[in-house]
Amino acid sequence: MEILRTIDSVRQWVRAQRAAGRPIHFVPTMGYFHEGHLSLMRRARADGGAVIVSIFVNPLQFGPREDLERYPRDFERDRQMAESVGVEAIFYPEVAEMYPAGYQTEVRVKELSKPLCGRSRPGHFEGVATVVLKLFNIVAPDRAYFGMKDYQQLRIIQQLVRDMNLSIEIVPCPIVREADGLAMSSRNVYLTPEERTAATVLYRSLQWAQAQYAAGERDAAQLRAGVARQIAAEPLARIDYVEVVDAETLQPIERIERPAVAALAVFFGKARLIDNCLLGD
Repeated sequence: MEILRTIDSVRQWVRAQRAAGRPIHFVPTMGYFHEGHLSLMRRARADGGAVIVSIFVNPLQFGPREDLERYPRDFERDRQMAESVGVEAIFYPEVAEMYPAGYQTEVRVKELSKPLCGRSRPGHFEGVATVVLKLFNIVAPDRAYFGMKDYQQLRIIQQLVRDMNLSIEIVPCPIVREADGLAMSSRNVYLTPEERTAATVLYRSLQWAQAQYAAGERDAAQLRAGVARQIAAEPLARIDYVEVVDAETLQPIERIERPAVAALAVFFGKARLIDNCLLGD
C-alpha cells in the first residue's frame, strides 16, 4: 500500500491506475477507522476498482468551540486497518497541502446546508463541501463512497456533484451499527460507559418511528414528537434536534407522502451523536 502525502503524488498514482485500465474508487475520511469506514472500503474493493482512501481532519468543518484538536487520530492503526481490507493507497496530506498560504475559496450548497446540523453547526457544511470538491478534483474518482449515517452530508455531496457537473458516481452505503444498535462513529470514543449505554436510546427511538410508519402513521409531527419523547426520557441525553424531513429537500413536512427521513442529533456529555432512518422507499 502506498502512502501519498502530496497532491502531485496522488495524481501520479491515479494516472498509473488509469493507464492500467482500472477505475478509481475513492473513500474520503477523517480517519480513526471503525467498521463503518471499513464497510465503505470493502464495497469500493468489491466494485472492482483501484481503491484509494483519504485521511484528513478538515479544519474548515469544525467550529471554534468544536473538537478539532481532540478529534481522535491514529494513523498507524488506520493504515493497518485499511490495508487489511485491500486499500491500495492512502492520501494523507498536511493542512498546508490542502490549504496553502493565501487560500480564499469556499464552496456552499445553499439550501441543503441550512436545516438540521446546518442550524447548530454554522459553516460546517461549507467546510465539508469545500474539502470534498478539492478531494474530488485531486483524486478524480469514478466512484466515491459515503455512509448514510450523515444523511445531510450525503445529500449535500450528491447535490454538489450534480450542480458542478462532476462525472463521479456517489455510492450511498448503509449505516453500520454496534450489536446494540448504536451507529458506529469515531466520536463514540468520547462516551463514558454510562453515556454509551444511554446512547442506545437513539436507535430504539428510530426503530419505534419505523414501526409506527409501517403500521400506517403518516403524521410527521406525531412521529417527531414520539422520537423526541423517548430520547428526552433518558436523563443523560440532551437533544439538539429531532426532525422528520423530506428525503430529497431535507425540509420539514407535515405528512409523509413520499420518502422521508427521521433525523436526530443528541448530546451525551461532550459527544454529539447523529443518526437517522428512512421512512418509505
